[in-house]
Amino acid sequence: MMQRRQLLGTVAGLTAAGVAGLGAGRDAVAQSGTLRIASVGPMTGQYAAFGAQLRAGAEQAVIDLNAAGGVLGQQLALEIGDDACDPRQAVSVANQMASRQVKLIAGHFCSGSSIPASKVYAEEGVLQISPASTNPQYTDAGGWNTFRTCGRDDQQGKVAGAYIAKTFAGKKVAILHDNSAYGKGLADETKKSLNAAGTTETVYAAYTPGERDYSALVSRLKSSGVEIIYVGGYHTEAGLILRQAKEQGMPVTLIGGDALVTNEFWQIAGAAGEGTLMTFASDPRKRPSAAEVVARFRAKNVDPEGYVLYTYAAVQIWADAAKKANSTDPEKVSETLKSGGPWNSVLGPISFDSKGDVTVPDYVFYVWKNGSYGEV
Repeated sequence: MMQRRQLLGTVAGLTAAGVAGLGAGRDAVAQSGTLRIASVGPMTGQYAAFGAQLRAGAEQAVIDLNAAGGVLGQQLALEIGDDACDPRQAVSVANQMASRQVKLIAGHFCSGSSIPASKVYAEEGVLQISPASTNPQYTDAGGWNTFRTCGRDDQQGKVAGAYIAKTFAGKKVAILHDNSAYGKGLADETKKSLNAAGTTETVYAAYTPGERDYSALVSRLKSSGVEIIYVGGYHTEAGLILRQAKEQGMPVTLIGGDALVTNEFWQIAGAAGEGTLMTFASDPRKRPSAAEVVARFRAKNVDPEGYVLYTYAAVQIWADAAKKANSTDPEKVSETLKSGGPWNSVLGPISFDSKGDVTVPDYVFYVWKNGSYGEV
């Protein structure tokens, strides 16, 4: 828990020290000529570790942009919205942000929040760049305003299913999901790829997120002889399912998606997490384009893991597009984002297609060892 406390503590310090407008009244912000942008995600609840990642990335991006003169001569003021990964709360927060005339949403995290919130933003003229929402529907059914700096579930699932079929040929596989837009979407895409490679899963089942006891599910998996558990869902439940499976003596390997990219997974799974595999883009912390920013984070005792740099990139790319468009009008910035790339970012060069998806997704496999994860 120490890393998470350090992250949250540093985030609080960054807010107090470097983000204009958060402590001021709304009138003061308007009079100062600052531009409002926002980061929205699960700042509370069981997925708050990811909210902390989004917040840290957005706050550091604002600090760096303001130190360099802001955007089109205006300083940025960052709003923080908490959707708790709940679709209804996400819509409420989206309406609040629209009423504050926010120009950019760097968020949300959960696809189940991003999808309904994006409809509000489209109607209210707000640009949204999600650093983490991977469900294809977010952009497939999105409006003029939807972008993401991450890949999609159909891209991630294709990599995962093919890998499982090849690496664990002949093993009995279970595919589990939590019925969320993210979890079920990723599980179904992985199943599709797995089946296309000639492997049929032994068990396909849903579980209820937020529970503490998954022994009944684990017993079902054990009686079916399952050797590989693929989880489409978040780190909290995945860690518990794995730990309880190992406690029942199951010699299983857990495989998951990008929602396992938080050190909290190991805190939940413990030693049972050894050997767990997951898909995520190649480590952005190791990219030359991120070196200076990563150094600034680490100087503050923050590990920019997971989606920290993806959120930083969302703000960074938006700022560059606004400068190129010579406008912060969201529709003009949207047009520029799609036509003006590639955009240099901490993630490297990024270009968007007509839907707002990145044109070159980059999914690889990671393995958890000794409490940390690294590329396979």
